[in-house]
Order: sequence, then C-alpha cells, then structure tokens
Amino acid sequence: MAMEVTQLLLNAQSVDSTARKHAEETLKQFQEQNLPGFLLSLSGELASEDKPVDSRKLAGLILKNALDAKEQHRKYELVQRWLSLDVTVKTQIKTCLLQTLSSPAPDARSTASQVIAKVAGIELPQKQWPELIGSLLSNQQLPAHVRQATLETLGYLCEEVSPDVLEQDQVNNILTAVVQGMNAEEGNNDVRLAATRALYNALGFAQANFNNDMERDFIMRVVCQATLSPEVKIRQAAFECLVSISSTYYEKLAPYIQDIFSITAKAVREDEEPVALQAIEFWSSICDEEIDILEDYGGEFIADSDVPCYNFIKQALPALVPMLLETLLKQEEDQDQDEGAWNLAMAGGTCLGLVSRTVGDDIVPLVMPFIEENITKPDWRQREAATYAFGSILEGPSPDKLIPIVNVALSFMLTALTKDPNSHVKDTTAWTLGRIFEFLHGSTVEIPIITPANCQQIITVLLQSMKDAPNVAEKACGALYFLSQGYGDVGASSPLTPFFQEIVQSLLTVTHREDAGESRLRTAAYESLNEVVRCSTDETAPMVLQLVPVIMMELHQSLEAQKLSSDEREKQSELQGLLCGCLQVVIQKLGASEPTKYVFLQYADQIMSLFLKVFACRSATVHEEAMLAIGALAYATGADFAKYMPEFYKYLEMGLQNFEEYQVCAVTIGVVGDVCRALEDRILPYCDGIMTQLLKDLSSNQLHRSVKPPIFSCFGDIALAIGENFEKYLMYSMPMLQSAAELSAHTSGADDEMIEYTNLLRNGILEAYSAIFQSFKNSPKTQLLIPYAPHILQFLDSIYMEKDMDDVVMRTAIGVLGDLADTLGSNAGSLIQQSVSSKDFLNECLSSDDHLIKESAEWAQMAISRAISV
Repeated sequence: MAMEVTQLLLNAQSVDSTARKHAEETLKQFQEQNLPGFLLSLSGELASEDKPVDSRKLAGLILKNALDAKEQHRKYELVQRWLSLDVTVKTQIKTCLLQTLSSPAPDARSTASQVIAKVAGIELPQKQWPELIGSLLSNQQLPAHVRQATLETLGYLCEEVSPDVLEQDQVNNILTAVVQGMNAEEGNNDVRLAATRALYNALGFAQANFNNDMERDFIMRVVCQATLSPEVKIRQAAFECLVSISSTYYEKLAPYIQDIFSITAKAVREDEEPVALQAIEFWSSICDEEIDILEDYGGEFIADSDVPCYNFIKQALPALVPMLLETLLKQEEDQDQDEGAWNLAMAGGTCLGLVSRTVGDDIVPLVMPFIEENITKPDWRQREAATYAFGSILEGPSPDKLIPIVNVALSFMLTALTKDPNSHVKDTTAWTLGRIFEFLHGSTVEIPIITPANCQQIITVLLQSMKDAPNVAEKACGALYFLSQGYGDVGASSPLTPFFQEIVQSLLTVTHREDAGESRLRTAAYESLNEVVRCSTDETAPMVLQLVPVIMMELHQSLEAQKLSSDEREKQSELQGLLCGCLQVVIQKLGASEPTKYVFLQYADQIMSLFLKVFACRSATVHEEAMLAIGALAYATGADFAKYMPEFYKYLEMGLQNFEEYQVCAVTIGVVGDVCRALEDRILPYCDGIMTQLLKDLSSNQLHRSVKPPIFSCFGDIALAIGENFEKYLMYSMPMLQSAAELSAHTSGADDEMIEYTNLLRNGILEAYSAIFQSFKNSPKTQLLIPYAPHILQFLDSIYMEKDMDDVVMRTAIGVLGDLADTLGSNAGSLIQQSVSSKDFLNECLSSDDHLIKESAEWAQMAISRAISV
C-alpha cells in the first residue's frame, strides 16, 4: 500500500477534479476500514526522506486532523479514538514523528511539530508519553535545523496543553532551552526565531519563574535584546512576547518600564511597520490592564484588590502622547476603502483613544496644541491627523473639560465635512462627529452641545454627507445613529421631529445607492433608520406607519428575484435580514401604544405571510432576523397570533433543531417565549412538540452551552402560559432542572468566564422553578410539586454557601424562595424553617443596596410568614 499512499496523496492535490475526488474517496475508505494501518502509513510517509514533500506534508495534515477538530463533541470522539488505539501502533507513529524533526525538508519538520503537539495535547494530561519532553530537550546539541524544529514543537506543545499538566521542573527545562535559543549568541536566525515564538506560547507556564526576581530579570533581558535583532521577524516576535507579558505579568513590569519605553519609542519611530505595530500594541495592552483595574476598583486603589494600578500610562504621558501623535501622520492613501486596513496611523489613534480612557482629563492639554497646529494646514495628512486625534480623546475626559472645546470645534467640523477637498479628512470628520454625539450628547450631559441654533445645520450637513463617497456616507449614517440615540428619552417631543420625514427619506435613498454594498453603507443606513424609529416620539407615529408598506414592498421585491448566483443570493439574504430587522423595530415601536397598534394591525397578515416566505427560501441569517421580527409581531398581536401558528409551527421546530447555527436556535427559543406570552393557553396544542424538542436540545452534546440557560427559562414561559396543564411535563423537566442545578451549584476553582456562565445557568434554572410554582398556584394539583421542594431548597442553600452569585441570580433566587412558600403554603413552611441558610439568605437580601433584591426579599418574607403561620 506504501507506493499507493504516496500516489493517492499526490492525486488528492491534483488539478484534475476526477483524480482528486477518486483519491479523496479512496483515502476515506482506507481510514474507515483500517484506522491503525491508515495512521501508520501516514506517519511513515511523513518520516520518509525519499517521498515527495507534497505528499509528506498532506500526510502530516491528515494525521493532525485525525487528532483534533473545532467542534467540541467531534474533538472528544477523536481523542477517545486515539486513546483506544493499540499501544504499539501509537509508539510507532510517535517514533516516526520524532524522527521527522531531523528531516532536511522544512515543510515536513514543521508539520511533524504540529502533529507531535496534538498527540501531546491528548496524552500528557493522561500521564502518557512521559519521556517526550526529555527526548525533545536532548535535541539541543544537534544541528541547527533540528534545534529549530524542536523549539517549534515546544512552542506548539505549550499552546496545546494547559499549564497544570507539566511539572515545574519540566517548565524550567523548557524555558531554559527556549531562552538559550533566543540568546544573541545563537548564530542561527531560524533557531532564534523559533525560540522567540516558542517563548510567546510558554509565557502562560512561567508564573513561578516570573515570581523569581533573578529568573524574571534574565527572561526580560533576553526578550529586550531580541527586539534589537537584525532580523525583522525576530524583532516582531520579541515585541509580541512583550505584549503578552504586559497583560500576563503587568504587576511585575515596574523595574523594566523605563527601558521598554525607550525600546518601543525607537521601534515606533524607526522600525518596519510589523515591528512598530507591535510596539504600539504594548502600550495599548498596558492601557487595557489599567482601565480594567481602575474600573474594578473605582479609581481609588483599595488594599484588597488583586493588582495595584501602577499608573504606567500616567507616568509615560509626556513622552507617550507625542510619540503617538507622530504616528497619526503616517496614513495610507486608500485605508478608508479597505475594510480590513490596519497601519501605523490607525494603531496610534486606537492607542491614543485607550490612553484617553486611562488618564481622562490629563490627556487634553497634551493633544490640543497638535490639533490647533494641524487642523487648518494645506497638507491633508495634517488635517486628518488633527481630526483623528480629536476624535480619539472624546471618551475618557469629563464633559466639563471637553464641551467648551467641542462647542468651538463643532461648526468648524460641519464645514469641513461638506467643504474639505479630501475624502480621508471628511471620513475622519464624520467619524469624530459620531463620537461627539456618542459621548457628549444625551440626557446625562448637563450642557447640551446640540441647540435649536445648530440642530438644523447638523442635520443638513449629515444628510448632505450621505450622498458622499460610500466610506464618508457610512460614517455620516453612524453620526446620525448617535444623534438620534441621544434623544432616546426626551419624552413627548423631540428636536428631531421637524426633520423626521426628511431623515427617513434620505436614509431610504442611501439604501438604494448603486454602491451601497461598499463600506457597509447599506447596513449602516438601516441601523441608523432603526435607531431614528426607535427613538422617535408619538408625534411622528403617523410617519412611522407610512414606513410599513414601503419596507414590506422592498421585502416583497427581494423575494421575487429568481435564478440568482450564489454571490447574489448571499447579498439578497443580507438585504432580507436588514429589512426584517427594520420591520422588527417598526413593529415594536407601533405596538407599544394602543392607537398606533390598532392601525398597524391591518398589515399583520401581509407581514406574517412575507416572513413565512423568507423562511421558505431558507438561509441562516435571514432566518434569525425574521424569527426575531415574528417575536415582535407575536407580542403586538397577542392572542390573535394563534391564526398564524399552523403555518409558522414547522419553522419554529426547524429553528429549535438548528444545532449547528446555535444563535438561530437561541433566538428561536426566545421567540417561543414571546409566543407563549401572546397566546397563553392557546399554545397548548403545540406544547408536546416544543417540549420534546427542548428536551432533545438539552441532552445534546452538540449544542453550544450558551443555549442551555434560555431553554430552562423557556420551560418557565411554557408553564406560565398553560398553567396546571404543565403537569404532564413535570416528570421530564424537573429531573433535567435538578441535574443542571447540581452541576451549577459548585464553582470552586472556576475562572471568571465559567462563573459568569454558571450564573446564567443558575438564573435560567431558577426562572423555570419560579414560573412552574407560579403556574400551579391555587390549583388542586399543587401537591404534585411537594416532592421537588427539598431539592430546590438544597440548591438555594448550596448556591448561597458558594458566595459567587451575581445580583440577578440573587434576586431570582430569593423570588423562588417566596414562590415556594406562596404556592405550597404550610407544606413549604416547615421545610423552609429546616433549611440551612434560608434565614441568613433572606436577611442578607433584605439589607441589600439593590432595591430590586430588597423588594423581592420583602415579598418573599411575607409569603414565608404566611406559610409558617398556617
């Protein structure tokens, strides 16, 4: 088979599609019929020097894919499959892989490095392959190309396994080898580069080493030396290490920060762009750290915070700000047209924005002279840089500091937006206006920057700019979005009312521009239109009503288009998503007050039939937007929504079955809740199907975990809608809730992300319990719930003991205690009195600063005292 495998691997890369398909099929059959033989022949191919590089590389790639997959459940299957292989087969494969690290062919070495790391990721946590790290480290005396491959392998290995898998002495040995490879004395640049990249992955393992002053000094010295290497890739990799160190070991940086400033400043001013970008990224990363610390501890350093704020940014300000302002002048000619553009000027502006958020008012006097000096210069680069600098410092400083400056700048910027001859300057000016409206306009700002005197001019300029080049028009739409948002809670009359018709018409015109597909322009126009509608007042309701047939017509036309190419179909589906999103906002707006709701409902049948047509030409993005819009329609139509259920139900079921696109599944679960609230017990005929699907979703290991909390809340929505009819589902739903409750009760050792998810899960479970108890209140079937009460009280005890509930969970939890007492009465009274922590929990909630928690607790206290006194 050996010769044949080589040929198959070459054919699988052939330009001839028939040969390629045949080869892929044969390889697939070989894998299914004889997995050990298949993996052995691949590892043999990869290790064999007389085979072509192309077949060796693909052999390694297929081997790697046989060990790992993106989807969690598939990855788990592949791991189990590898672990169950015969030991001798695995040993042979691993020998071939290690042997390949000495291959003269760089591609074969690099592929082998990745595969070794994947095997290590499976075996080391199982305490298998204990000799691996020792045998890799013994390669350090061998020729340069072997050392390079070994360091690359160690780097990948650190990426694959978690720090707790390696013993500290193994970590020390790896770091010693890596730091040696990085040393300036290392003559071979390939080795030095592989070592620097390996250090980047190994930093997460170096906790103990960074706690030791001597070891940390040594690592920092080697990294800083590598930033001065004559080889650009090594300098870039070394700065990437510094960026990682800045976030992982922020609290250890004080002794080095002065030197790092000198190194980064030199790189930003003189080095090639990839290196300079990383040097700026170092300071952006420090800002992120300090912003987090200051937000967590409210600006005042508190003794019990984990990490003090060293105010590195504040100390570096006088030198850091001028360095960043210089970068703003290094723009690229076409950066506004290229969506993925990232260059020195953009990185510098982004960092300046973060510095502004870190230090607040202190940045303003350092940036204003640059703005004043450059804003009227004949060279567009200077005008654009000055505008960008101004836009970047609008978040962070206090309104008191900024508003006087903005009042002077506003009319200048409005003129620039229409009159400046340069598109870059207009683009940045429109963006800056958007930032002014986002941060300095709205009910929370005491001194309004938009007044009856300038409102007309602002709107005229923005609407004029929407006719400009797509990138400028897109930013103008963004500015209008924030302008509207600032008037979101003005009450009965909005300053935008006189311009409403004109604004809506201009935005609709933008969506029809030939070039609306560029620079996200069409999307921005619809987002802006949605915000204008959302923030409108009753005065403009008749005009919002007129919008309904317009958007319906657009949606109808988009459904008529026939025989589209796949590219056109994608654009069509994106447009349908935008139109459904717009209808959703309009439905919510008009449905919110009785008079407009009554008039709007004449369109309900036609709208629903359009949404069903959107489902019929099935595409995930549209599916999601149409689903959300139907949720809004159900809320607006109430019990009348029942007439749409026979046709809509199959799509609801499809959404609940959509494991792959889990966002669609999550949205559909939310809509089930909307429909339950609208139909109440008229949803009953559909409940068997819905509950069956929800239970399937919960027991699936393919469904993304984020969808599980809303499923539990959805049980509650169904129970509230059908009341005691939920009886038939208790035997299925309660055990599911119980086992999830047990899992979510204990979080010791979990990271922040896990604790956040656990709280979401707890809240979903508690919402379900609460609703199920409420739905059986005053029913003769109440006694069916008594057997579940001890478990629920135990769950409340255990999450109270864990002390990591967030406020939302606390409120729901104390509500459940009240519901239990309220529904079960005296049956619950004695159980609650016996419960370990109910009393403490109740007292803690009664004295909470959060008035919602306090309110729930007062209600629960009354319900409990009623239950106990019976």
